[in-house]
Amino acid sequence: MIGGAVPQQGKLVAGGASAMLASAARLAVLLAVLLIIVQALIVVQARPQDLITGIHGMADIIRRATPPDFSHIDDTFWPALETIDIAIFGTIAGIIMALPLAVLAAANVTPSRPFYYAARGLIGFTRSVPDLVWALFFVTAVGLGPFPGGLALAVHSIGMLGRLFAETIEHMDMAPIDALALTGARRLQIFTHGVVPSVLPSLLGISLYRLDENIRSSLVLGFVGAGGIGFQLLTAMNLFQYREVSLLLIVTFVIVLGAERLSAALRQKLA
Repeated sequence: MIGGAVPQQGKLVAGGASAMLASAARLAVLLAVLLIIVQALIVVQARPQDLITGIHGMADIIRRATPPDFSHIDDTFWPALETIDIAIFGTIAGIIMALPLAVLAAANVTPSRPFYYAARGLIGFTRSVPDLVWALFFVTAVGLGPFPGGLALAVHSIGMLGRLFAETIEHMDMAPIDALALTGARRLQIFTHGVVPSVLPSLLGISLYRLDENIRSSLVLGFVGAGGIGFQLLTAMNLFQYREVSLLLIVTFVIVLGAERLSAALRQKLA
């Protein structure tokens, strides 16, 4: 009995030590999270009291922005159309350029490792540079207007779509691909008859989601001269025409909400 109690007591001691280590680890993680939050508050110089004291200024702007100036509603139609078309152009161009890169960047279908790393590097680079920076670059290259905005969204979409497309291809069922390869099908035939049918619904859903995101982004690109309703919004703000600003914000809300609902409905049909 005594010999059997000793191992049992050893297990209890070991279990207690493990529980203490787990508690210490949880406490260390909690302290690390708190330190991260505190240093973030210090770095951003968070001052909630300034927000409270500045509420009168915000209330004054809201007062001067109401009611919205609907007499300028006709002037918003063309910039709104520009905003939507910038997003459509950027999304379509991004899909066209991202799809072949995604095939090269998918480990299960890439023709060689150098192509894989090169495609992954290009996708990562286009994704790491913000679309606003791309817009500044293309505004400098081709001038003001909606075209640089569309180019900026297209290049940035290469990175976002390329990564998601590649991951989708990597997780697809390889049985149809292997069956086609055994029949002696060429790479192009395997891609068109095996890869595309397997991943097409997922790629369409991702593309619709990206179009929704691009519409939101195109609203901001106008602030750097890339056309759309954002440019008109910036102009109205610089001229202190706050009633027109409120009108443009309403139009922006309608565009974003409409695009979001349409994209969600189409993705649901594809699911």
